[in-house]
Amino acid sequence: MKRSSPLRLLCAAALALCIQARDLRGAGQPPSSVEPKAGPQPALDDATALVEEARLLGEQLAALPPVAPDLKADAEVFHKGIEWALRYDKPSPADLALIRKALTRGQERATRLAAGKSDWTVKKGKLVRGFVSAVDGSTQPYGIIVPQGYTGAEPVRLDVVLHGSSKPHGMSELRFVSRFDEGDAPAQAGPAAPFLELHPLGRVENCYRWAGETDVFEAIEAVCRNYNIDRNRIVLRGMSMGASGTWHLGLKHPDRFVALGPYCGYVDTHRFSETPIPGFIKVGPLPAHQELGLHMLDSVDYAANAGVVPAIGAIGDKDTFFQSHVHMGEAFAKEGLQMVNLIAQGTGHVQDPATHREQMQRIGEYAAKGLNHSPDTLRFVSWTLKYSRCHWVRLLSLERHYSRAEFSGRVNGADALEVSLATNIRSFAVSRPLGRMRILGQEVPLPAHAATDTLVFSHNEGRWQCDGSGAALPPPSYTAKSPGLQGPIDDAFASPFLCVRGTGKPWNPEVQHWAEAGLRRFEYEWARYMRGTLPVKDDTAVTEADLKEKHLILFGDPGSNLWIAKALPSLPLRWTPSELQLGGAPAPAAQNAPVLICASPLAPDRYLVLNSGHTFHEKEFAAFNYLIFPRLGDWAVVKVSPEARNWQPPAFPFPEEVLRAGYFDENWRNASTVEP
Repeated sequence: MKRSSPLRLLCAAALALCIQARDLRGAGQPPSSVEPKAGPQPALDDATALVEEARLLGEQLAALPPVAPDLKADAEVFHKGIEWALRYDKPSPADLALIRKALTRGQERATRLAAGKSDWTVKKGKLVRGFVSAVDGSTQPYGIIVPQGYTGAEPVRLDVVLHGSSKPHGMSELRFVSRFDEGDAPAQAGPAAPFLELHPLGRVENCYRWAGETDVFEAIEAVCRNYNIDRNRIVLRGMSMGASGTWHLGLKHPDRFVALGPYCGYVDTHRFSETPIPGFIKVGPLPAHQELGLHMLDSVDYAANAGVVPAIGAIGDKDTFFQSHVHMGEAFAKEGLQMVNLIAQGTGHVQDPATHREQMQRIGEYAAKGLNHSPDTLRFVSWTLKYSRCHWVRLLSLERHYSRAEFSGRVNGADALEVSLATNIRSFAVSRPLGRMRILGQEVPLPAHAATDTLVFSHNEGRWQCDGSGAALPPPSYTAKSPGLQGPIDDAFASPFLCVRGTGKPWNPEVQHWAEAGLRRFEYEWARYMRGTLPVKDDTAVTEADLKEKHLILFGDPGSNLWIAKALPSLPLRWTPSELQLGGAPAPAAQNAPVLICASPLAPDRYLVLNSGHTFHEKEFAAFNYLIFPRLGDWAVVKVSPEARNWQPPAFPFPEEVLRAGYFDENWRNASTVEP
């Protein structure tokens, strides 16, 4: 089989040094307005030689005998970093040195794997490793720091350390890798700390949202596969953007971490955007559906969950972002909690060594105890079924999304549970021994069940009832929002997905040209900013396995895309060759197109998306990570432009106009803006 586009892209990059490097440090300016970076450029012969060596490394990796995916990824991270560097940057002399080093390191690891060896896996100290992401099949790197005392005989604590802001460039992977790659020779001495440190890349710059969030958890799983980790003693911490990611992931997954250690990170969108920093983009009043979408992301809305996972914050009293910790402290107080916030006197946006030592000492006290997965009291707050689980309770359906949902329960005696709050919750599951259940003062009869059964409770006609054990219940219907299938559109790209281009005769050519332009934009933005190759197939090449294993992202109309035609009778819109109706009055189908997400009628537990990649784009990716929030919700009607036929990335603006947008109801049917 002919090798795919990555190497051809490398060759094109070398022949022209062709990709115009753009300085993405500007304040969110459209890409077309940003000037290329100045500075010395490599000679054409240098770049040509690098491309040829990268091609040979790729062939060396492809020719390896079967090895564990993690081990191959340990070598592939270098090749992938070189590919992105040559595709998106004009390397400086310093960059060329990193590229040459990566070539050497990739060759060394590939040669060792060919000989059946992987001795770096027992190295102490710093090293770089990788994994293959289930989201898009891309290789993603992570740094690992192994202490000198680690033997693998006993499970050990793991500290997940999230890095700060780093504008996305072609060299991003190689610069990240260089922080941890000290070669594969045995280290003279690893650190004395009694824990391993994991440093995920998180796809560079998105504040650990969307696929960046998934990457953190995939990196954790990769470390747990390769080292003996105590899952009850996983700490999450970080500074700056890493602290924001710590608040974001830790408070929304409060049963995954034994303690949080955010050091000076933002916690909401609006107030953070008002920080008096030159170039910051203020997020003023937003359309209603965008304001609602912020409840998925703003960590202040999840402050109550610090009652489950302890957080030890730290910040300098001269830090420009000091108010962010003030805002989180206020959110804690509203929940009846006291925020621990260590303040380093006289320091700005840096990590003060003494304050950090105290933070680590306090974290260590919690880590020594480990997680208690069966607390007698449990209070959990969420605003979406994307974040639905906390120890022994799981929210299964809500009355309405992006409105506060709160559960509070206390175990009395050995197995009697008293639920005092179930706000905005339609149904939930309990996974702990139950002999008696009271919900909001109502005694709920329980069926015969084993102590290990998960019991499901639902609210119907003003009363709570037990629907039985989870194992005996039918699977969720595709007609209802459920955990992992709740939207918005951007959520489809945080787990395995496949873009499907229509190859048939379209109903309306202008809509088809616009859909194809949208796919081109998504392919470009995904590679440049989410650091992978967009998975794409023709509609005629989609397999049964694709249907079952991946969200389908369908581009085109029911004439051009056979999968849109198959799903159309069950989709929450009316679409004919002449007319489109979605969330309002009918519109002519020749100039208007739908964008939406819903639970797929073609396969269980999967999304179906029409004509959309991420709803935020290069302008946001290239500016600031706090701008990476949903722009469309679950659906939109878009007026297409004839200019889409010839549009190519990264041209700005994109040839479309959003006419209206919003959310579907909890049954994926009524298209409207969900009011708070």
